[in-house]
Amino acid sequence: MSTSMDERTRLLLEAPIGRTLLRLAAPNIVVMVAQAAVGLVETFFVGKLGTDALAGMALVFPIVMLMQMVSAGAMGGGIASAIARALGAGRRGDADALVLHAMVIAVGFGVVFSLVLLLGGRWLYAEMGGSGVALEAAVTYSHWVFAGAILVWLFNSLAAVIRGTGNMTVPANVTVVGVVALVPLSPVLIFGWGPIPAMGIAGGAVALLLYYLAGTLALAAYLWSDSSLLKPSLQNVKLRWPLFRDILRVGLLGSISSLATNLSIGIATSLAGGFGTAAIAGYGTASRLEYLLVPLVFGLGAPLVAMVGTCMGAGQHERALKATWIGAAMAFMLAGAIGLAAAIFPRAWLSLFGSDPAMIEAGTLYLRTVGPLYGFFGVGLVLYFASQGAGRLLWPVAGNIARLLVAGIGGWLAIRWGGGLWHVFVAQGAALVVYGLVIAGAIAGGAWFGRVGWPKGLFTLFSGMRTR
Repeated sequence: MSTSMDERTRLLLEAPIGRTLLRLAAPNIVVMVAQAAVGLVETFFVGKLGTDALAGMALVFPIVMLMQMVSAGAMGGGIASAIARALGAGRRGDADALVLHAMVIAVGFGVVFSLVLLLGGRWLYAEMGGSGVALEAAVTYSHWVFAGAILVWLFNSLAAVIRGTGNMTVPANVTVVGVVALVPLSPVLIFGWGPIPAMGIAGGAVALLLYYLAGTLALAAYLWSDSSLLKPSLQNVKLRWPLFRDILRVGLLGSISSLATNLSIGIATSLAGGFGTAAIAGYGTASRLEYLLVPLVFGLGAPLVAMVGTCMGAGQHERALKATWIGAAMAFMLAGAIGLAAAIFPRAWLSLFGSDPAMIEAGTLYLRTVGPLYGFFGVGLVLYFASQGAGRLLWPVAGNIARLLVAGIGGWLAIRWGGGLWHVFVAQGAALVVYGLVIAGAIAGGAWFGRVGWPKGLFTLFSGMRTR
């Protein structure tokens, strides 16, 4: 091992796996809970505007989360993985140059999201079942949020750059401080205060964009400070296709997974729309808990990306696999516990955002049907992050597509055959089980290192395994 290797990189390669993951995940889970609180704060205050506003937000939320998951999880994972593998292999110059490449990608994708949703948002939300006042609320909120999509992309990309070095604390601190500021800012802009006029649902979107603007500036200031491990420069850096490719080959495949995840929820939202506005609001509010699991598992998955990527870059394949299964066990317990709690006490969650009886009834039906299966979602999601670190995303993509097919086709058949809202939710639960098992089975069967064979067990490494 090189004596010049940074101490944080050495930690990822040599320290006890379970303890190191927990140590790195702790601040990251805090940051992800705080970031999830951003959406919950908005939902809480928008819920005070009525069921139509809540339904409008529910229509937009899958698309906002798609952008979040692609920018932070998919492309962000590609960025973190590329930097981790570069550092693990001792390529410090490439790691520094990857910062600028990540920013270029962020701006490009931010522009695409802005154009697509500003031009096609109304059509999309109408196709998802929105109408009347709920549709107008959705369009208003969407236009404000996606006008600033570049800020969301830059924030998540710079945070991914820092996490790729194994530093989870700086993004955590920036996010927590931002959320503390957002809690009073959001209601002030939604309802007005003193000389500040009430903006309604648009106020929540404006507060969100101010949060991302301040966070982006703070992360950039850290990266260009003496405290940063990376030493990026915007001068004398030549953009190189191999570095773009190193990010995009993981990020684009991951984006397919994120798209499939959000399409599953978007399709379920559309199917619920056939049962009325209250059903959309109920499902949309209840399924936010599933979205809350994404940043929670991401809190564990981000250090796993760094650890697996660094180990793979250094040729320590067995350690990378061992870390993966330890992370999967942690994710199953975390997500499963939350899902069971939600199934037992659904009103404790739903009543935070509204009191409409029909909304509460639909949301309760979803949580009691799907909540007990959230552990499989946690497993699939954390294995997706581990696969990002390994640079092997084929099977996570396949798992997400399988989930999409089961959720979409199953829900459609349920309605076509005369089933009710419960049957639609059964299809969503079955889709989560398929998602987790497909990815776990493939990795256990050796998907990272060659053809997939019969799994020999999730918590045992393959004897005599060799790379091809």
